[in-house]
Amino acid sequence: MKKNKNSDGKIDSLLVSKPVKTYSLLAKTFHWGFVIVFFYGIFKQVDELEQLADNSLLRLEMAFAVAFLLMLVARFIYMKKTQTSAIPTNTSNLQKSAAKIVHYGLYACLASIAVSGMSIGTLYWANIKSGFVIEFVISVHEFSFTVIYGLIAIHITAALYHRFLQDGVWNSMVPFWKEQTKLD
Repeated sequence: MKKNKNSDGKIDSLLVSKPVKTYSLLAKTFHWGFVIVFFYGIFKQVDELEQLADNSLLRLEMAFAVAFLLMLVARFIYMKKTQTSAIPTNTSNLQKSAAKIVHYGLYACLASIAVSGMSIGTLYWANIKSGFVIEFVISVHEFSFTVIYGLIAIHITAALYHRFLQDGVWNSMVPFWKEQTKLD
């Protein structure tokens, strides 16, 4: 925070006007690309295990899961090596920790969804269509979806919170409904 004296001599606390952190075009493409790919995956999801009897669907599902996982790993590596957080430095440690937990949770759930989906496909292909093992893997797959819906809700809520704070976090990743940053 920067303190400025106004015309009546009182000190006002204002946000420091600094260059707003912006993620690279590739980082934004990864982010919004995953939104599209994730919703596509939900739209085309397998509703019943027996649908995997169609070999072309099974191959498509396996290819989709492998591609999704490879994209996720590439995004994670890219973001860790080249990008820094857009959260302002004066943000509380609790908020910073919560943001990390949610982001790592999103990565973990997305990876779990892909790996458990590939495991289901592999088990089905190996003619293991019932029993404890496949039921357990299906449970992990479903649980990962349940958790990720909650994490997505938290992520969107936090993004909206930062949008209304006008601290630059929203503008760093979102290409619409641009915030007007506070100036000193």
